[in-house]
Amino acid sequence: MATTIESTRFGSLEIADDAVIEFPNGLIGLGGSRYVLIAREESAPFLWLHSVDDPSLAIPVTSPWQFFASFEVEISDSEAQRIGIADPSEAEVLVTVRAGESIEDFRANLRAPILISGGRGHQVINEAKDTSVRAPLFAEVPAPEAEAVA
Repeated sequence: MATTIESTRFGSLEIADDAVIEFPNGLIGLGGSRYVLIAREESAPFLWLHSVDDPSLAIPVTSPWQFFASFEVEISDSEAQRIGIADPSEAEVLVTVRAGESIEDFRANLRAPILISGGRGHQVINEAKDTSVRAPLFAEVPAPEAEAVA
C-alpha cells in the first residue's frame, strides 16, 4: 500500500508504506514522527527528510562521510540500548544541513546525527570529540594548494 503526500515543495508524492521512517522520539525542534527520504536525483549528495504528516516540512540531510572523512558517531551504552542500535555502523547515518546564501555558509549538524535502522529513526547526541552543531560543509581550499592542484 502507499501514502500520498501533497508536498508544498515537491508536489504530489506517492510513498510506499515501507519507505516511511518512524521517529518514536521525534526530531529535535520538529513536529511529527513519520518521515520519508526523498532524493531529487539518484546520485545527488543531499536527500530531503520530508514529514509525512506536514506537507510543508522537509529538511536537507546528507551522509556525513561525503564531506567529513574522519567523522565518527559515539553514543553511550544507555543511549544505544534505548534506541536499539548497539553499533552505529549497523545504521544509516545522516546529518541535517543548513543552507546559506553562499556555498561557504552551508553547515552540517555533526553533534546530533540521525541513525536509521529497520524503519526507525533516532536523532542522537554524538559524544565524539570535536563534533559541531554548525560544521562548515564546504571548507575552502587555501589558494596555494588550489594553484598546486591546478
